[in-house]
Amino acid sequence: MFNIISKLIGDSNEKALKKIQPLLAEVNILENKYISLSHTELKSSTEKLKIRFSNGEDVIALLPDAFAIVREASKRILGMRHFDVQIIGGIILNEGKIAEMRTGEGKTLVATLPAYLNALTGKNVHIVTVNDYLAKRDASWMGQVYNYLGLSVGCLQNQGSLNFVDNSNDENYENNSSSFAAVAGENLQECSRESAYQCDIVYGTNNEFGFDYLRDNMSESVEKKVQKGRQFAIVDEVDNILIDEARTPLIISGPAKDKANEYRKFSRIAKTLSSGEDFEIEIKRKSISFTDLGISKIERSLNVDNLYDPNNDVLSHFIENAVRAEYVYEKNRDYVIQEKEILIVDEFTGRLMKGRRFSDGLHQALEAKENLTIQKESVTYATITLQNYFRMYEKLSGMTGTASTEAEEFEKIYNLEVVEIPTNKPSK
Repeated sequence: MFNIISKLIGDSNEKALKKIQPLLAEVNILENKYISLSHTELKSSTEKLKIRFSNGEDVIALLPDAFAIVREASKRILGMRHFDVQIIGGIILNEGKIAEMRTGEGKTLVATLPAYLNALTGKNVHIVTVNDYLAKRDASWMGQVYNYLGLSVGCLQNQGSLNFVDNSNDENYENNSSSFAAVAGENLQECSRESAYQCDIVYGTNNEFGFDYLRDNMSESVEKKVQKGRQFAIVDEVDNILIDEARTPLIISGPAKDKANEYRKFSRIAKTLSSGEDFEIEIKRKSISFTDLGISKIERSLNVDNLYDPNNDVLSHFIENAVRAEYVYEKNRDYVIQEKEILIVDEFTGRLMKGRRFSDGLHQALEAKENLTIQKESVTYATITLQNYFRMYEKLSGMTGTASTEAEEFEKIYNLEVVEIPTNKPSK
């Protein structure tokens, strides 16, 4: 069975590669045309392609020229010419697929091809890296190529935002010896978040893009939103971000209103109630249900007519937590007190879960029970998983050295096909 599946995948991969050979041939044919151009002529090619797009041509029609232009620009600026397999990788990415390329095959350079092509449409391209260092390095390094061709480059960092600035006063671009010095970020300057997103191509981590989306959703006005949209994303180490961390939630939270006095008041009421008479305990679920007598006692204590009136939802929640804290959760079994703080005890291992707190107000109820300082609750303002965030992009693609093992998941969750790209030199 495994051999049959492998053969099917192999046949599918071979067909995908065979299908794009004509495009590769067109790019190669155009190479000599752009080699012969002066710097001024080559740099003006970007505007010509934008005009062609505005006149109705789509990105597929522009692809051969765009890729040949980037190949020549990269050769002049970085001294790095895209190999045929890198051109193939770029075509796969532009098709909204995953390019599986071995380590060392130059994925960073590959991304410049579809990024440049899609930026010609006027919609910015997001290139997603796994950490701030790589985002900054690639924006600085590859930014030289984009800048040469007239495109702007932004970079998102955890502590701020950057955009590319041309520090070169020298028109002698050939094999620029300062290319690798630029990786230090000398050609990046601080800017606002909004300015970074206004660039044609934006580098950043999955977390930075995701949290900016959440903050935009919390904005009071459209003018305060920073993301222009989510048109096209190229995700590096795509298996790590879209599979391994896919269900990781991004959460923006903050402290709730101080309710310490409320917790203490309901803790005092809970101490006046009796198990079996005023409420029943469901041990397995650690839940409680009040008897009619218990409800009447609580209503008298709170001076309300109906504890379960929709307007009294908050009151019923407070008293239920207070009773659970007083009679269901036991000190030195479910929790311990250390340095005037409540630490949860893992019910399976018996270990202390430092840094963890019971949710939904229960931890505060326990602090009131033990007469400790009641810490404020944390309220979730906005949340989204990485999986749901990246599924919002109009076109999504990715690169990695190991994607074929998760090919089925990529297809099922994201409708992404994995194509294995041959190495530039045969593997030994």
